[in-house]
Amino acid sequence: MHDKSNGQDYLQPYEAAVAEHGPGFKATLWGTERAQRARFDVMIDLVDFADAMIVDAGCGQGDFAAHLLERDVAFGAFHGIDAMPEMIQTAQDRALDRCSFSAADFVVHPTVMGELSPNWICFSGTLNTMGDPMAQTLIRAAYDIARDGVIFNFLSNRPHARWGDRDLTPARRFDTVAWIDWALGLSSRVAWTQAYLDGHDSTILIRHDEDAA
Repeated sequence: MHDKSNGQDYLQPYEAAVAEHGPGFKATLWGTERAQRARFDVMIDLVDFADAMIVDAGCGQGDFAAHLLERDVAFGAFHGIDAMPEMIQTAQDRALDRCSFSAADFVVHPTVMGELSPNWICFSGTLNTMGDPMAQTLIRAAYDIARDGVIFNFLSNRPHARWGDRDLTPARRFDTVAWIDWALGLSSRVAWTQAYLDGHDSTILIRHDEDAA
């Protein structure tokens, strides 16, 4: 599989973090583990993952998989994909139940997200170093692949004032209202929240319309 950035801008911050810190939490570029878990909990609250085949695109060291297991979520199977092979090795070494991992650049090769015919494709923190066109192309590809839908988070441009002076480099904020409008262009079955972390972050869930009763 294709597992190196070949100069892709969106991967360079992660390559630098792995080189500096090794394949651990700091290389995920999350601020704190508490905030990471909060984002995971929002996804778990919005989606019924019971018996589902989940693909985590940008899985890092497998923290979402571990959190699902800690929360006793009865998912069917989980597959994490990340372009950093060092992170994938760390994830594999955790030997998490019902979980597998592989190294690939799903931005360049989005079909790798569909090899296991997932119900849900999840992105947590994955979009933070991308521009809107690239991120929307990726989410659209995942939406077309996933049987049930996609769920993803990003840094909101409508946060509480306490986040105003925070240096987010190399991440960036997205126009939250524009993204909700874009999501509604794909499906009428859209859920959104940023009622966590004081609006620092937004999560959007897009379900396929054809699954409606």
